[in-house]
Amino acid sequence: MHSRTRSRNRLSGALDSLRDRVGRSSDRLSPAAPYLSYHDICLWQEDVNCLERDWLTDNNIAFWEEYLEHEVLDRADPPVTGILLMRPSMVFMLRFDPDLATIRNALPPVHHASHIFLPINDNLNPSLAEGGSHWSLLVVSVQDRAAFHYDSLGGANRSHARAVADIVSSWIGVPLVFRELDDETPMQNNMSDCGVHVCMNMRHLVTRLLRTPEGMDVNMGLRGKSGAARSGREEMLKIVRGLRRTAERSQSPAERGGRSPPRIE
Repeated sequence: MHSRTRSRNRLSGALDSLRDRVGRSSDRLSPAAPYLSYHDICLWQEDVNCLERDWLTDNNIAFWEEYLEHEVLDRADPPVTGILLMRPSMVFMLRFDPDLATIRNALPPVHHASHIFLPINDNLNPSLAEGGSHWSLLVVSVQDRAAFHYDSLGGANRSHARAVADIVSSWIGVPLVFRELDDETPMQNNMSDCGVHVCMNMRHLVTRLLRTPEGMDVNMGLRGKSGAARSGREEMLKIVRGLRRTAERSQSPAERGGRSPPRIE
């Protein structure tokens, strides 16, 4: 490789690193502007703003689940189909539709599911978009017939998680024991990082499930796992900005209407 090429590559890498830390001036769009389309999720500039410093939106969490599905579960050898990552909108629908039979066709198939991940929000108003003020994580282990609740505010969402666990039990036709893992969940140290904790806890548990040999018991506790939300935000922002750069580099302006993810629309 010529020295001039190496210099260009080093400069490009340095610029990418700087952009990951401080963001790109071209990324500072109107809050209502689309920022990145990735498979079934479109992130808006407002979502990126929240990811930088505020409560995570439904879209932020849905994006993270989409990312784990395509970059972790689908790339496992063989690809994993037994872990279901339910989007916040699906969990909301499960909780507030009075007739489970009417929404069953809109839900993913569960007959092969071993674990179901459900982000829990404390919004009690079905007509209020992006309502609520706290996120937690419910993980249903079908094989253990148990529902594990991870709440970074020490059980603040317990009643909401129990309600969803009861509905999931009816959905999958399996009785579930509810387990609140207060002593096994990293705690947040402010009032804005609950969604980041949900995403990081989800990643920890998905990784553990993938690494556990079939037939072995899985430790569902998170004792000793880091709850460092700042590094979690930085990791998620780095992924989002990296995917946006990939979309910018791989598609000319005339091609940006294509459907191959990631893309900018």
